[in-house]
Amino acid sequence: MAILEQPYLDLLKKIMTEGHDKDDRTGTGTRSYFGAQMRFDLTQGFPLLTTKKVPFGLIKSELLWFLRGDTNIRFLLEHNNHIWDEWAFKNWIESAEYQGADMTDFGLRSQSDPKFNQIYQAEMKKFDQRILDDPAFAQKYGNLGDVYGAQWRHWEKRSGGFIDQIANVIKQIKETPDSRRMIVTAWNPEDIPTSALPPCHVMFQFYVVDGKISVQLYQRSGDMFLGVPFNIASYSLLLNMISRETGLEVGEFVHTIGDAHIYRNHFAQVKELLSRTPYDSPKLWLNPAKKHIEDFEMKDIKVLDYKHHGIIKAPVAV
Repeated sequence: MAILEQPYLDLLKKIMTEGHDKDDRTGTGTRSYFGAQMRFDLTQGFPLLTTKKVPFGLIKSELLWFLRGDTNIRFLLEHNNHIWDEWAFKNWIESAEYQGADMTDFGLRSQSDPKFNQIYQAEMKKFDQRILDDPAFAQKYGNLGDVYGAQWRHWEKRSGGFIDQIANVIKQIKETPDSRRMIVTAWNPEDIPTSALPPCHVMFQFYVVDGKISVQLYQRSGDMFLGVPFNIASYSLLLNMISRETGLEVGEFVHTIGDAHIYRNHFAQVKELLSRTPYDSPKLWLNPAKKHIEDFEMKDIKVLDYKHHGIIKAPVAV
């Protein structure tokens, strides 16, 4: 086996020693490096971090959610995944129908005021339960609009109708594997001004050679400590699933990041992570009976031999 997370660890060190201190949208501040790239040879294992525990269940449920073309958090909540709760909750508490506790400036207050944070978390818990229990409420307030699932599977055409980019790229891989146009994009300039969070994963491109398929992701912005470990595992899983569907061997995941940054309030956590000795990377198991990406369920995807260090908690910059 191999230590596949080494490129990630090397990039963390590079940012800490060579990065530029910058202000950012959240007011937290970052140390940033522009134009970073990591390469992961997926023939050697699966690049799930071992220097801290990464919750793989959240990664696979989110990816299955994207691949379903789903944009409603109900599916995620059914699988105990709360990654996208905040955006839906924001729509609810800013609506005329909301009659609960005052959530003015909730994003900043929930981080700085412990008492308010308790109220905030209690209100969000009630919101999540109502999404699960009330289909009509979920339909109205659980839907996030044009997030990745919609962009990947239901890209809206100006002339009417929709494009299924995932289905199209799989068809291209099978029929014209030497094409340089095997691309899925999530960046629509028309939508950016009204998006709560414009897509960080701007586009990804497939490449086939010698019977192997690789993918490169261009990510405009990467939170190196909290977000990027999820991104590495998610796109490596996606590549393995596309590999299964197309009958090709898996190759490399190439991760290119525009603004690769470490938040200032993550410096201590990064130092702790880098002090740990990584273990061999785990292996990915996909149910051999499943041949198409639409067929996979949670139980069909597992990581084996995942040995890891403990969790390192860090605040989320919103």
